[in-house]
Amino acid sequence: MDRRTPTTEVGRKAATALAAGLAVALAARPVLAHGGSLGESARESLTVPTWLMLATGGAVVGASFLLATFATDRSALDWLVDSRRRLPLPAPTALRWAAGALGVAALVGIVVTGFVDPTDPLSNPAVVVVWAGWWAGFAMSTYLVGNTWPAVNPWRAIAEVLPDLGREYRWTLGAWPSVAGLLALVWIEVVSPLADEPRVLAITVVAYSVVTLAGAVVYGTGTWFREADPVSRVFRYYGAVAPVGRDADGSLSLRLPGAALTSDRLDGVDEAAFVVAVLWVTTFDGFVATPAWRWLARSLVNLGYPIPLLYPGAMVVGFALFLGVYLLAARLARRTAPTYVAGETLARRFAPPLLAIAAGYHVAHFLGYFLSLIPALVAAVTAPMATVNPPLIVVPGWFGGVAIAGVLGGHLLAILAAHVTAFDLFPGRLQAIRSQYPFIAVMVFYTMASLWIVTRPDVPLPYLT
Repeated sequence: MDRRTPTTEVGRKAATALAAGLAVALAARPVLAHGGSLGESARESLTVPTWLMLATGGAVVGASFLLATFATDRSALDWLVDSRRRLPLPAPTALRWAAGALGVAALVGIVVTGFVDPTDPLSNPAVVVVWAGWWAGFAMSTYLVGNTWPAVNPWRAIAEVLPDLGREYRWTLGAWPSVAGLLALVWIEVVSPLADEPRVLAITVVAYSVVTLAGAVVYGTGTWFREADPVSRVFRYYGAVAPVGRDADGSLSLRLPGAALTSDRLDGVDEAAFVVAVLWVTTFDGFVATPAWRWLARSLVNLGYPIPLLYPGAMVVGFALFLGVYLLAARLARRTAPTYVAGETLARRFAPPLLAIAAGYHVAHFLGYFLSLIPALVAAVTAPMATVNPPLIVVPGWFGGVAIAGVLGGHLLAILAAHVTAFDLFPGRLQAIRSQYPFIAVMVFYTMASLWIVTRPDVPLPYLT
């Protein structure tokens, strides 16, 4: 038999699963996710029953796993991971210097315009560039075409020319400070008027710059941006989803999307916790704008819960729930396999596929938001000191299908990555398949939670002025 036949069969089944997900998405015609205070014009109402949307989404993920179980040829699975095409790498030194200089210029421009330019968010370059250009547009580029953040990171470029302390202290805290930093940054973004008050945004950027540069001086540039900085870690992890990656020799290569998610890239449960945090913070950003959160918040306050602890409490409790469910799945996988492989190892190996879910939900959450603000972003870059009132692009109603396609596509990619990971971990085919049962259940849980949030109408966040 032709050795290419198993590979073709795997590709056919994966394509069938993806097509099924897209068909459900386009038939459902849902709404866009919460887009932040700048993207209110792109929101609509749900046109199908929520229970039907959740049931079909969960069914698509479950059915995709059943299809994946037929792909048990290890040579075909290895081909999915190892197939790549080398890309020419341009002059790295000059290009990196130019990218770093551009990043520093953007950072200075954000701080200056945040303090001196108009207070209208749509007319202020700091607000538009940070939220539409960086957190929406640039973040999407990291998992769609590759992570370029190390090159354009302005804080890294500045830290590399700063004097050090003569010694670099050893970093012993793992990824937990990154986890705490990411949760704190998103909490600040939710509870403070960063998207409405340019001066508050500029002050926050300055404060973050002080902490980041001080950490880089104390611990060393490489250590700080590899281990401690949550923003650099987010973009590095997102880059594993992209079809463009860097090989061990430093060259760029074109690979299948999500191929890097199957590698043993995490060092411990702390890094797996950061992956779960990436997934949770995007979910949290959408959840707090739903009617359900408004009802829950008002109920807690009526029972005497302190208002200042509402949002930090929800952030911590939600993350603990997401992480607890995932770690429970890792423990259960030892029984369903069965295997003597440690639960910590299973948690570490099966965490990277969750990044595809996070990327898919980020697309659903921010793509319409980014597209609607393109005129404001162009005006902010071309006329940073001018007071303008740029028109917003109103995305059509069918565009909601793209949001759901992003969620389902991310989950389908995660299922394929988890399937390949299982066959890399276990020698037996049945053992590899059974080890995935708890993780697929977790993915279905994440899918239904994401779809439910995406299909909810946005409401003002309660108890925030």
